[in-house]
Amino acid sequence: MPRAAEEDGLERGTTYVENAVAKARYFAERTGMPSLADDSGLEVDALGGAPGPRSARFSLLERPGTPPADVDAANNALLLERLQGVPDERRTARYRCVVAYVETATQPPQIVEAMCEGRILTAPRGTDGFGYDPLFYSDELHMTFAEAPAATKHRVSHRGRAFRALIEVLLRHHQ
Repeated sequence: MPRAAEEDGLERGTTYVENAVAKARYFAERTGMPSLADDSGLEVDALGGAPGPRSARFSLLERPGTPPADVDAANNALLLERLQGVPDERRTARYRCVVAYVETATQPPQIVEAMCEGRILTAPRGTDGFGYDPLFYSDELHMTFAEAPAATKHRVSHRGRAFRALIEVLLRHHQ
């Protein structure tokens, strides 16, 4: 389904849960069907957990004005700028994902959360993935998410884990 203009305002919350629930409720109301949505982000310890729920719009929010042609590149450049001079041992980070599922727009949501740990490199590595993947070095994979084959990345990624956890919750709930 193409993105509607009114969807741009759905991620106004200050937490992943608020944003995921808002999106799931929006689509449940719009379609009349059960819906799920996620909100994900990168949390860098040396930046007090930033960019967090603002990850996708990090550079746009920090440097308002004309949007850059490549938001991912602008976000990565700003992240590296903010971490300049931070030693490797303090560049710890994680990807976090919250998934919300609603049967109807008015019912309480089922919520699951997952994360994967790593650190932020000083320069990008790899060509796959998107967003911060070229800078995020996975502790489990011993490579960046942009260097990992898609199936390998999804096995340990925050989103992969969150959606697998949601499947387990829904299977138990609907037995």
